[in-house]
Amino acid sequence: MSSAFGKNIRISIFGQSHSPAIGTVIDGLPSGKRIDLERLGKFMARRAPGQNEYSTPRREADVPEILSGIKNGFLCGAPLAAVIRNTDTDPSAYADTTDRPRPGHADFTARMKHREVHDFSGGGHFSGRLTAPLCIAGGIIIQLLGQEGIDVGAHISEIAGVLDEPFDPVLVSARDLERVRNGPFPVMDSGTGDLMKAAIMTAGQAGDSVGGVVECAVLGLPAGVGEPMFEGLENMIAAVLFAVPAIKGVEFGSGFAGSRSTGSRNNDPFICGGGKITTRTNNHGGILGGISSGMPIVFRAAIKPTPSISMEQDTVSFSKMENVRLSTKGRHDPCIVPRAVPCVEAAAAIAVYDSLLSSKIHL
Repeated sequence: MSSAFGKNIRISIFGQSHSPAIGTVIDGLPSGKRIDLERLGKFMARRAPGQNEYSTPRREADVPEILSGIKNGFLCGAPLAAVIRNTDTDPSAYADTTDRPRPGHADFTARMKHREVHDFSGGGHFSGRLTAPLCIAGGIIIQLLGQEGIDVGAHISEIAGVLDEPFDPVLVSARDLERVRNGPFPVMDSGTGDLMKAAIMTAGQAGDSVGGVVECAVLGLPAGVGEPMFEGLENMIAAVLFAVPAIKGVEFGSGFAGSRSTGSRNNDPFICGGGKITTRTNNHGGILGGISSGMPIVFRAAIKPTPSISMEQDTVSFSKMENVRLSTKGRHDPCIVPRAVPCVEAAAAIAVYDSLLSSKIHL
């Protein structure tokens, strides 16, 4: 099933952008663990649309309705099912896309796969709207990781060429993650954030869009979690990350910059201190051979510019088989990077928790 993930826990995502509801079913969560639904609601609010001038005007509360799996605040052992009701849909805005695919969007490939029965409204099941139920699952699992002393957090690393202060790959702390999490804009430096917001507004006013990069850190994961080959931590994290539709690349640690370095510079010397083995630097991003080293896991995800823009673009007509022009209607973010930050956190948490359950390090 393409819309499901997990080995020890199984997460399934369902719904379409303009269907009556979207949601998730999570099987395999450990019973007896407390889940704070108010905290989950705050996590969901970070991704919710319509909250400021630089996001889509579509307004959805994105409050999860828990159908099963939680009783009196505790996971009860049953599969957890949750839905979000879609309340502000407008399918009429997508009438043109049934015949004219949006450049950069999945309209064309979805038509090739599903033909005329594909739900084009808002992109259907291919929409970024489906990251809301991903965040339900991730928000719950972030709480479970927190109960094990593991923290997950992210910030905007770059938008439209404007760079934020990076996480320190060795010394990034829970305080850093909390400061970004509670800030009005998810950056380390507020001045940089203002420049990013200005770039987003400029692109939106021109009918265009911009992309960027999100940097994420996982703290407190002990050494020894993960597997070699096909179930390495990088593999697992990347697999869930690419469920976020706009993500087009991921790098761990020094990433592509490290590939332009030398072994003598990129290698991380091992050191002993306080009865613990660590590394002096963290170019490996906390993962060696697919297995956690005990250092912070640090990675960056590249997010493309929003493909739905009002600026006219070249496309084709399916019915007439001719070249045409298209100006996308509807309500779209001129930059989805700010709202993607909790999605990246959710993806990382899901992958890390599933890998943790597979490890010999028992919870």
